[in-house]
Amino acid sequence: MKNIVTFDGAAPPGTINFGIGQPSADLLPAELIGRASASFFANAEPFEFNYGVTEGDGRFLDSLAGFLTTGYGAAAATKELFVTGGNSQALDMVSAVYAKPGDTVFVEEPSYFLAFQIFRDHGLKLVGIPVDDDGLDVDELRRELKSHSPAFLYTIPSYHNPGGQCTSAERRRQIVELAVEHDFLIVADEVYQLLYYCDPPPPAYGTMTSSERVVSLGSFSKILAPGMRLGWIQTCESLRDKLIAHGFINSGGSINHFSSHIVRQTIDNGSLVTHVEKLKREYRDRVEAMDNALKESFSGIAKWKRPEGGYFFWLSFDETVDTAPLRDKAREFETGFQSGAVFSSKGQLNNCLRLSFAHYNSDDIRAGIKRMRPLF
Repeated sequence: MKNIVTFDGAAPPGTINFGIGQPSADLLPAELIGRASASFFANAEPFEFNYGVTEGDGRFLDSLAGFLTTGYGAAAATKELFVTGGNSQALDMVSAVYAKPGDTVFVEEPSYFLAFQIFRDHGLKLVGIPVDDDGLDVDELRRELKSHSPAFLYTIPSYHNPGGQCTSAERRRQIVELAVEHDFLIVADEVYQLLYYCDPPPPAYGTMTSSERVVSLGSFSKILAPGMRLGWIQTCESLRDKLIAHGFINSGGSINHFSSHIVRQTIDNGSLVTHVEKLKREYRDRVEAMDNALKESFSGIAKWKRPEGGYFFWLSFDETVDTAPLRDKAREFETGFQSGAVFSSKGQLNNCLRLSFAHYNSDDIRAGIKRMRPLF
């Protein structure tokens, strides 16, 4: 009898749960990773199974720099890259290295809800800065800087989680200027930067490391497979040196030495670029399916903007609607979503919800949206 493979947050059989922000099974490239693994093992040396270099294997960092140079359209330097165990681990490390308990950090309102817990685990105080269709509200940021001195600003600039929007190039420039002026860091969560389905987004913060105020976070979870547990930090040398000096790193060496060997093969043989293009085509179709299904079922009762990249739709209802209790009721209809309040550092946004189109094909998306309609 074949075992059923599960994961955290897996929906019961038959349920279409749009709260799951993970790739669907058909988009997880087992064969590609298998070929890359075989290629590595065919020529592997014994020391490649040792602890590895603290900042990451030099060959992998060289390959990653080339990949980012092409993907971001600006030169990425190997000496500014640092291997992580994925974005969650990177956020934990950033909180430990660049802040101390009691410090204030600015977060977007709304923002990635699981980051809040990581920051609070480190004793950091959260101050929310609102976002609009052009991203982080720079005027509100200026106002908050009059009364707070944050250790860093956590931002999701491209295809925001949960909002889906992009911070404009002009606002990014202004935010960097404010970071220099007020001496805080910009921790940019850029995991969706390469997942654009129309025009490319504005330049990544990772292209702005010369400001010495940028710590850009990237991950292969969104463009290859979450189970690789591999990501990177891109920053200036002086800020990277602080990561290298951290006790956890000194104790264990490279954070994910083994997976970096496998992923290096996918970069060098071109299969990663090909896979990302496949993802973009498939996700573009899923965006279309969800947008059309929402128009059919939710026009007049909810507002949303069609995202041009990333994973998510963000819906706003009349302020009399509270989506939190509806989440439990959704199970009766074999569907699901993430309620808006969890994305608020202030416990607000009760009348909003987030839908992910990443985990289901277009037919399931259309069926799931129809199931949701009776809830409202």
